[in-house]
Amino acid sequence: MAIVDDDESVQIALQDQMEAVKMGTQPRSRSVAIVDDDESVQIALQDLMEAVGLSARCFGSAEEFLNSGQQHRVGCLISDIRMPGMSGIELHRHLVASNCKLPVIFMTAHGYDDRARSAVSPDWAVAYLTKPFGEGELLDAVWAALKLKSSTEADR
Repeated sequence: MAIVDDDESVQIALQDQMEAVKMGTQPRSRSVAIVDDDESVQIALQDLMEAVGLSARCFGSAEEFLNSGQQHRVGCLISDIRMPGMSGIELHRHLVASNCKLPVIFMTAHGYDDRARSAVSPDWAVAYLTKPFGEGELLDAVWAALKLKSSTEADR
């Protein structure tokens, strides 16, 4: 399992979301793409995103995500690093090379990897999480990514 259940983190995220609505600081884009070859991870992350009021769409590979065209529609991407075919790092490089300004949250079960971290664009890599990680840690990264996406859209 990729995430550690933490009901308190979900409750805090919901409170933060309500506060953002009141303050008018809620991110414009409220959709998240999840790319992982493990279906149980996809389901767990999608359930978590929906529990805090976000929409989420899952993809079993980087290629499936790119072929969907969703990279131009979602507010952020949560991607596993090691997957068959195109890795999460290669997906990120492809997005940057095609000038797709999509904040990415990387996750891995393989621990801290300096080489992988140095291979990504720091402007669009919002977080690098090691599985298992807490719901609160992931939700903090998702909100930061969505705010980054909203701020770049506002600058256009």
